[in-house]
Formats: sequence, C-alpha cells, structure tokens
Amino acid sequence: MILPIVAYGDPVLRKKGSNIASEYPRLKEMIDNMFETMYNSYGVGLAAPQIGKDIRLFIVDTEPFSDNQDYSEEERNFLKTFKKVFINAQITKEEGDEWGFNEGCLSIPDIHEDVTRFSIIHITYQDENFDTHEDTFTGLAARVIQHEYDHIEGILFTDKISPFKKRLIKNKLEKISRGQVKAEYPMKFYK
Repeated sequence: MILPIVAYGDPVLRKKGSNIASEYPRLKEMIDNMFETMYNSYGVGLAAPQIGKDIRLFIVDTEPFSDNQDYSEEERNFLKTFKKVFINAQITKEEGDEWGFNEGCLSIPDIHEDVTRFSIIHITYQDENFDTHEDTFTGLAARVIQHEYDHIEGILFTDKISPFKKRLIKNKLEKISRGQVKAEYPMKFYK
C-alpha cells in the first residue's frame, strides 16, 4: 500500500525515534508498504518519521544511482544491489573525507541543496529479522544511510546547509508546511 509522505512542518519529523522490538505491530507489512511508497515516489531511502512513525526504522535502495557513469564499475555494481532495512540503528563513527552532494528529500519536495557529509560510516543496526549487524559503508551508500539516519534523529538535510542558503529557501519551506506544493506522490500536511 502506498502511504502519504509526511511534509516538512510536521512535528514527527523533528522527533528522535524510539527503538522497537520484534513484536512491533505489523512490522513486516509496514516495511513492505515503505518500500512500495519509496518506489512510487522515486526515492532511494525512506524513514519511518516520513510516514508518521517516530521509531528508529529506515530503508534504502540505491539502485537508481547505479547508472551514473561518474562512479566506478565496482561502485555501480554495489549500488545496483544495495537494498537494506535498518532498525534501531546507531552510527558509531563517521570518518574520511567530507564531500558535498546535492540532496533532496521526499518530505521537502522541489528543494535540493549541497550537503557535506563524511565518506565513511560505521553503523550498528538490526535487519528485518532483528539480526544485529555492525557494518562499514562508504561513498554514496554511506551518504544515503546518513540522510535517512538523520530522519530518525529528528534532523533534516536543510539543517545542514548554511544560514544564507536557509534564508533563500525559507519561503519555499513555509509553502510546503502550509500544503502549497504539488508533489508527484501522495503527501500528508500537518494541520
């Protein structure tokens, strides 16, 4: 089932998510719905706060980036198959070179800004079977994970841009929070 994406301005996007247990109600159904919603919205990641749930859950699928010829063949092959569920995630370390990339967000349609993030992350998380993993990710996969991880921490990519850029997009953000935006996917606006 395709769910509406929660729009900028909804307080759930600013809440730090709570850990969940394997008994969380209808978790598999919610994860399936999140993937369907993400694909319908042409996203590469989706976090539970973006569907109105303040829990520590996000999904990623970087396959849309795998056609980009700017990346090595090895990275393109990895991106083509990188699809994961992250539950109760904790980034334990960020390192490496910081690099900028033009990011957007399904909760903030039609706004894209350059955001600087670390190139390497170390993360502990549980998968959809609640098996625990400790992994290291690099490059674009690390970036997508960091973006979605920020969502479960109550952080948006617009928090990471300069004050000058924030002033430039202030009116657009206010329009989104008032529901004065048209997206190509269902959205839910805070009243």
